[in-house]
Amino acid sequence: MKKTVFAAMSSILVLGAALAGCGGEKAADQAQDKTEQQEKTGPKVLRLNLPSEPPSADPGLIEENIGGAIARATFDGLTRIGEDGKPHESVAEKIDISEDGLTYTFHLRDSKWSNGDPVTAHDFEYAWKRVLDPKLGSTYAYQLYCIKGAEEYNNGKGSVENVGVKALDDKTLQVQLKNPTPYFLELTAFYTYYPVNKKVAEANPNWAMEAQTHVGNGPFKIEQWEHKSKLILVKNENYWDKDAVKLDKIDFSMVDDANTELSMFDHGDLDWAGGPLSALPIDAIPALKESGKMQTRAIAGTYMYKFNTEQPPFTNAKIRKAFAYAIDRKSIIENVTQANQEPAMSLVPPTMAVSSQPYFKDNDVETAKKLLAEGMKELGITKLPPITLSYNTSEGHQKIAQAIQDQWKKAFGVEVKLENKEWKVFLEDMHQGKFQIGRSSWTGDFNDAINFLDLFKYKKGSNNDTNWEHPKYQELLNKSAAEKDPEKRRQILAEAEALFMDEMPAAPIYFYTQSYVKNDNVKGVVLDGLGFVDWKWATIE
Repeated sequence: MKKTVFAAMSSILVLGAALAGCGGEKAADQAQDKTEQQEKTGPKVLRLNLPSEPPSADPGLIEENIGGAIARATFDGLTRIGEDGKPHESVAEKIDISEDGLTYTFHLRDSKWSNGDPVTAHDFEYAWKRVLDPKLGSTYAYQLYCIKGAEEYNNGKGSVENVGVKALDDKTLQVQLKNPTPYFLELTAFYTYYPVNKKVAEANPNWAMEAQTHVGNGPFKIEQWEHKSKLILVKNENYWDKDAVKLDKIDFSMVDDANTELSMFDHGDLDWAGGPLSALPIDAIPALKESGKMQTRAIAGTYMYKFNTEQPPFTNAKIRKAFAYAIDRKSIIENVTQANQEPAMSLVPPTMAVSSQPYFKDNDVETAKKLLAEGMKELGITKLPPITLSYNTSEGHQKIAQAIQDQWKKAFGVEVKLENKEWKVFLEDMHQGKFQIGRSSWTGDFNDAINFLDLFKYKKGSNNDTNWEHPKYQELLNKSAAEKDPEKRRQILAEAEALFMDEMPAAPIYFYTQSYVKNDNVKGVVLDGLGFVDWKWATIE
């Protein structure tokens, strides 16, 4: 016996197609009306800003929100998160799930790549196994570990033949999971699960880095990419759901200064400034709030500082906790960020919290000093070595770093050097362990606490730059994956988070909000509770 998800939606889509077939003349008239309307008003162009160059537009290699947003615009998954925040069929028109929750069968609709090639189940099988191939070095490979044999293959302990992904034919993809995964259809909407055109990827390893060679299957395609200057997306006429796409073009500037971005908005050169991809200038926030122009929404994300646990003095857990406890989060939110963030005394944000109580007190300098003294004694040192705090270029990151630098000096008498790096260099240095304390953040990829806790499961690879791992922590996360009872699973995850907070490889600072200003005629941009943006349904009225 099988369950079919989204059956009602499938019926509606089929019915809609039938009705469209019956009304060919009406459809032709509507198309003519649209063409005449566009001639009067001009193409619909959304003008936005990227604060930095996307390090990659290859969904298998993307690991940050800017590249993720471009991928979401230029690719489409088996499912897609809809305007209601839930996953819906996309490239898959029907999905069957076995009664034990371990086998998913995706039935694909007719769809094409932007170069005209058909999108097949083989493209998904190729893409997922490519992500898991240790040679690719995808930091997000662990997102596929719920698939049978995936983790073993990615870790070099298993073979690609044992990975539970198989194209049964051009239109049917069968997936075997290791354990029932209630959020799996959210994962298949995530960019690491997007298909890749095998012919294109194998012909040119750098296919995703230039407009001329980039091939996607999404609502838009890359028309122009002047690196570090501009990026232009245009409507993809080969997209299966092109009638839902109202924009003709998305025109991205690339300006890394928040004040300049806001000025461009004020002068009519941008339709939007601020979140989800950039930040409003901190000094402008009070006036924007007072004017009523600024919109703010809470999202499931945590701003944090990661400690390199292989670099002294942060090899010691008590010293890591001391630096975390001595941060005055309330002061930073009130005086620096000023966008109604919530102080974070846990790793997992409130919307998916596994514990009802904070793990420590904000601005607990007294306990911090005690922990520092104990930690230094354990290390056999009487003076802290030089401390460096790294962050990527941003006025906001800089002001937060300066505030915390001052707080640590007052608490411990320590001089902390601040180090500002360009985004791509910053990411590379973090991954290579070339830092002591590094700014970081995480917004959920799907709505479950495991998404935050899994980050720190393994010492090497993925997005764990702290070099911390703990066998008990790994055991708890593995145990949670096999637990079918939701309440028991929550308790296991709470135990894992408590262990993490006791070890403190990263210090949570605040839970995110997104603040932005936009033109009133911009409609239909989907901003979900995880902080993702999707322009598929956007329009300019």
